[in-house]
Order: sequence, then structure tokens, then C-alpha cells
Amino acid sequence: MLPALVRKTWRDDRRAMLGWAVGVTVFTAVYTGFYRSFQGAAELKQQALPKGMLDFLGIADMLSPAGYLQATVFSLIGPLLLLMCAVTLTARTIARPEEDGGMELLLANPLSRRSFARQRLAAAGVAVLAVAAIPWAVLMALVPAIGMHISLSNVAAACAGLVALVWCFTGVAFLVGAATGNRGTVLAVTGVAAVATYMLNALGGMLGGWHWLRWLSPFHYFIGTDPLHTGWHPIQLLALAVVGTGTAAAGIIMFDRRDVGV
Repeated sequence: MLPALVRKTWRDDRRAMLGWAVGVTVFTAVYTGFYRSFQGAAELKQQALPKGMLDFLGIADMLSPAGYLQATVFSLIGPLLLLMCAVTLTARTIARPEEDGGMELLLANPLSRRSFARQRLAAAGVAVLAVAAIPWAVLMALVPAIGMHISLSNVAAACAGLVALVWCFTGVAFLVGAATGNRGTVLAVTGVAAVATYMLNALGGMLGGWHWLRWLSPFHYFIGTDPLHTGWHPIQLLALAVVGTGTAAAGIIMFDRRDVGV
């Protein structure tokens, strides 16, 4: 039986979770389904984009199935959509009830603060990771159906990287929320961190002598290994998982020690 606080969190957030799940499903299905229609004008569209723009987005080509999926699902919009989901759902764990004045009622449960934080994190983490896994389920069905000649193992590797990236930023968002109790701060700090680290990865790939910058970015561990072409990279996935778990654990400790006014 799941803990009562986990079930309550899912009940309270069910509309948001459903909305994000539907949105991610539609996004992945629509962009993947456009593959055949896109191929007719793909070469012209790729030539129309400056090479610098393609390099900035980490897109080697848009003609192959791997290049198309990287350009549409895995390069920018897909990660951005899932990171928005992760941050908004995670901000509801600590920051929202503290801002809304409902924290006292939640902490009235016969739980220690650490148990409270762990259960709220577990509820949000499962919801976020379930939404982040939707592209894998959609692509496993659509890639063979529309005749995209790409290894499903490589597609699964890219999807696993996406899930690991989302977990990494979920941990960061939880830490900020547990430390500040402010939803706006969670959104701002995590958003700035995501944009800054994306820029580090992009610029590190473009500027000679600055490639080391990419190793400071979670996005490099997600997509810099080019999993759609090269397959699985367990060490990079583990690095993202460790950062997410470490920041989440730090958030639990921070919340336990912080005065939340009760």
C-alpha cells in the first residue's frame, strides 16, 4: 500500500499530471508522424538553416531518421517541455503549500519532516518520470509503424537520457524549493540553470578550445554522446542520476533543518 501522503499528492496534482501527459504524448506523436511529409522538403529546409544554427542546436543533419528525431524531439523543444513539467510539478511539493499556507495541515500528519519530504518527493518524482517516459512509449510504437530506419535500442538510449536529464533537474528544483519555500524562486533558479547549462553545451561544441565547457552541462551527458547514432552510454546516464539524487537528498536535509514557521 502506498503511503497516504503520496496518494494525496497524486490526487491533488492529477489534473496537472494528466495535462502534461497528454501534451507530451501529442507533441511526440505529431512531430514523429510528420517524418514522411518532412522528407520531401527536408534538404531544402536544412540548407535554409545556417550551419552555425545547426551546430548550436547539436543537429548534424535533418535528413536521416536519427537526425530528424534529434532535431524535433530531443534537441530543444522536447527537453524544454519535459523540464517545464518537472519544475512545475516539483514546485508543488514544498514551495506551493508553504506559500499558500497549507504546510501546517500537511505537517500535522504523524510523520517526521524527513519522511514528509521523502514522500512528497517520491510522489512528484514518480509523476515526473512517468511523463518523461512517454516519448519512449510513443516512439517505440511509431518508429517501426512509419518506417523510420533507426535502431530501437538507440531510440531507447536517447529516451533514457531524456529521463535522466529530467530527474537531474527535478532534484535541483526540489532542493531550491526545500531551501526557500518559494515557488517563484524554484521556477527562476531552475529555469536559469537549465538555460545556462544548455548554452554551455551549445557554445562548448561550437568554440574551439572551449570544448571542456560541455562537461559542465547536464545536456552534454544527455545528448552530447549522440545516443541516436551511438547507442547506450551508462556512465553519462549514471552521472545525471547521481546529480538528481544528490540534490534531492540535500533538499530533504535542508527542509528538515529549516524553520518553516510552524
